[in-house]
Amino acid sequence: METITTTPLVDARGKTISTYVVFDTAAEMLTLKEGAVLELLTDDYEPIERDVTAWCQSTGHQLISSEVTPSGRSFAIRKGPAKEAGTSLAMVISADGLEELLSPLGFALAAALNGMEVHLYFQGPAVRVLTRGFRPKLSGWSRPFSRLAAAGMSKTGHLPPQQKLRQLRSLGAKIYVCGASMPHFKVKREDLLFDDLPLVEYFTFIAVLEQADVNLYL
Repeated sequence: METITTTPLVDARGKTISTYVVFDTAAEMLTLKEGAVLELLTDDYEPIERDVTAWCQSTGHQLISSEVTPSGRSFAIRKGPAKEAGTSLAMVISADGLEELLSPLGFALAAALNGMEVHLYFQGPAVRVLTRGFRPKLSGWSRPFSRLAAAGMSKTGHLPPQQKLRQLRSLGAKIYVCGASMPHFKVKREDLLFDDLPLVEYFTFIAVLEQADVNLYL
């Protein structure tokens, strides 16, 4: 029987958002040599177990074991060979609400962590998401509870949108801004979170959409 030695440890207990768990795991994997084994600790939570398994299968890492422990669940993951991006995702994001941003940025992060090439086009109200200091809010009657909701989401691993955007950029994602939407929503280039974002309109991103394997409009 093989004796498995796990030196690096990622402790993600208390977080139930798989992109949060996998982002930290992937970052630690980058520091390891091929064949090294990492231990990941999480809550014993079925969606996390399934998502970690799917991530390993997609990226070429080997899930050696997944066991329930007294404090949650322990995964042993052996680092696989480097894998080139084979597919790409192009996504159009149009909303800037706290809840409306969860799925677009979550799917984009999952795609990037799976090794896909990711392109994001922000248009309409969503251009405000790219401004420094932006804080998304709930809509309607629940708007006054936005800070409380954001704090609760953060505890589970739903990071603020701009932190997710920084994560996406660190994973190589490309972000485009609808130039025509900016004056309408009072956004200036100097307001943007990143100073190298291309200002484009429909034809530029249509070309990106045509080349992508997966298109999403959210």
